[in-house]
Amino acid sequence: MKAAILNDYEQPLSIEEIRIDPPRTGEVKVRIGATGVCHSDYHVIKGEWKYGVPMILGHEAAGIVEEIGPNVVGVQPGDHAVLSFRPYCGVCRLCTIGRSVMCEGHTGNRFVMHDGTARVHRNGEDLMILGRMGSFAEYVVIPAEQVIPVRKDVSMDVLALIGCAVTTGVGAVVNAAKVEPGSSVAVIGCGGVGLNVIQGAALVSAGQIIAVDLLDNKLEYARQFGATDTVNAAEGDPVEQVRELTGGGVDYAFEVIGNGKTVEQAVQMTRAGGTACIVGMAPQNSKATIDPLIFVTKETRLIGTWYGSARPRFDFPRLIELTLAGKLKVKELISRRYTLDQINEGFERLGRGEVARGVITFPV
Repeated sequence: MKAAILNDYEQPLSIEEIRIDPPRTGEVKVRIGATGVCHSDYHVIKGEWKYGVPMILGHEAAGIVEEIGPNVVGVQPGDHAVLSFRPYCGVCRLCTIGRSVMCEGHTGNRFVMHDGTARVHRNGEDLMILGRMGSFAEYVVIPAEQVIPVRKDVSMDVLALIGCAVTTGVGAVVNAAKVEPGSSVAVIGCGGVGLNVIQGAALVSAGQIIAVDLLDNKLEYARQFGATDTVNAAEGDPVEQVRELTGGGVDYAFEVIGNGKTVEQAVQMTRAGGTACIVGMAPQNSKATIDPLIFVTKETRLIGTWYGSARPRFDFPRLIELTLAGKLKVKELISRRYTLDQINEGFERLGRGEVARGVITFPV
């Protein structure tokens, strides 16, 4: 099969023929239908997160189940499925209290299977895969609990975005921050995930939704997804602009870039008693400087959320139903489609801020 391989940091991905093994106990083979071009993969390509190479990236995907290994239940060949990049054991403390994306039961290397071995190989060499998935490939073998069967009447590109951007953004609002109707919200960063934070805020009837970015095209996207106001941070202090628009600050500020400076800005944008929520994945070893007194004198809360604090087996189907009901825009997020051979173009456009979300599609 073909796959896009990261052989070294800050280098283009290489399209190569590799070999994939059949699924073993508790594993599933999936033919990929679509996979998103996400900034998290771009962090790895740029060397901002270093996990080791060679590696197959890709963690936002959907496909059709081809084959199941022994002892797999709840998944059958022919199922359409959204893939989750987080496994869950179902029995650890965090899984049992409904926080499965933080599972403590699977603590092994998350770039190979649970048994510590690889399923993809190149010339006899084992290849690592991001999130035990590695969806920049025609097929994946993945732990069964990361395969979420869904209805078959939804396109693969939409399902792929449910697998990361939609869940992360909407979940940050609904599951993590629990934004209340009528609240004021600021969203710093209007890429694929940021747009989903915006439409998540609109979904729960936030009263004022302020989009903050450096690029006018991103701010125009934000208005299409529910922003009531926009702030171009290149044209003045965004904190002061948000405070002026709201008469003192927002109830909820979401940082969706992964940058120490913008984390500081999110905290500063909140009014007394407000909540700042970090959604963006920062480069390794990043730092932010925040005055701790603000958390006492203003009772500001600072929280983080990973993967929208989701329960994939519950949240994926729910988000699909909201999409089909017209309450979430997912097809509209896709501003470019690519073949696997065009993947490097996809990341170049992502790096230049030209797209809301790019998606790589495969024949299905």
